[in-house]
This record gives sequence, structure tokens and C-alpha cells, in this order.
Amino acid sequence: METKLSDIEVRILGCLIEKELTTPEYYPLSLNALTNACNQKSNRDPILGLEEEEVVRALDTLRFKQFVVVSADGGRVPKYRHLFAEKLGLVPVELAVMCELLVRGPQTVGELRTRTERMQSFPDLAAVEEVLRELMEREQPLITRLARQPGRKESRYAQLFAGEPEPATNVHTTRPEPSRLRVMAENDRITQLEQEIAVLRSEVADLRHMTQEFKAQFE
Repeated sequence: METKLSDIEVRILGCLIEKELTTPEYYPLSLNALTNACNQKSNRDPILGLEEEEVVRALDTLRFKQFVVVSADGGRVPKYRHLFAEKLGLVPVELAVMCELLVRGPQTVGELRTRTERMQSFPDLAAVEEVLRELMEREQPLITRLARQPGRKESRYAQLFAGEPEPATNVHTTRPEPSRLRVMAENDRITQLEQEIAVLRSEVADLRHMTQEFKAQFE
């Protein structure tokens, strides 16, 4: 993607799209409503705790990038709406998939089909795969398929607005044998005792020096 967005900008866009598709009666969103949506604990990954000031800064950059505008509907407080679909020419099914990837990060085809149900119904997994293929094969791809992780049967898909996702690292560590754990614990105890003895020796040496100085006053 030529347009690079921050993690907060990605979350804001995803939330605006989500609220438009799931609760259109409350859309566009005020700053307070948008901040609450960004910090929502359900349907979010990762969970964030953004302050309104952080949301305001990200909104300003999104407005500059022409992804968000202040609604012309008027009202007592400014309200914000996205231009994501218009800017990128997305149809509803594509918008729903992009929304889930923006608010929840990388997901499998099955997860996307289940989670987009509240916004757009897909008859089967093949229909989701078709949308994903179209989003990947654009002149400027909007998503990418991640390498399958060890132990997982399915690949996950990720949006590209925050840049190329870093490959997941699975570090497998071998647990030491019980006997080795006991030896390690014993070594730790010995090290601690040696340190304590060194401190005591230093304190004894200081006491001897002070005693000698005290005696010297009377000689």
C-alpha cells in the first residue's frame, strides 16, 4: 500500500466502518463515541485504551489523507464519517471483510466468515475466499495472505494499511530435566549464600576497623 497508516488510524477507520454497517442509526460518530468504539473490549484485537487527544490527532491525519471527514449533518458536536469505500471503490462485501481485518488483525477465512455475519452474510467459505482474492489482486493490494504458522491448518489474512505484517515467530524451548532444575536451584542458592557471606565479611572488616580506631583513642 502506498498509504501507510498508524495503528490508531487503522483502529479508527475500522470502528467508523463497523458502526456504519452495524448501527447506522448512530452513525456518523462523535469524538466521544468514536473513542469508546476504539477502546471497546469486544470484537477488538488488541484491546486499546486510547485518550481522546490521541484520537483527535489520528483523526486530523486521516482527514489530511482524505480517509475521514467531518459530517455535514450538523448538530451540537462535530461527528466523523469515513471515506474508505468511496476512496478505494469497495463494494459492501469487501468493506465488511476490510472492517474485520482493521479492528481485529489477521484472521482465517473461517473466522472472517463468522465475524462479518453482523455486517454482511456470506453463503460459504468460497464466497469469502473470492472477496479476499479480489482484494489481494488489486493493482495496489489491500491485504496479504500470511505464511501458515506451525501447528495451524489455515493461513491468515492481514490488511496492508499498517505495512507488511512481521512474520510470527514461534520459539520452542525445551524444558530442562527435573534433575537439572534441582541442580540449577542449588547453584542459585550457593551463589546467594556466597554473596551474603561476602557482605558479612565486609561488615565484619568495617567493625574491626571501627573498634581499632575506638581503642586508639585511649592509648
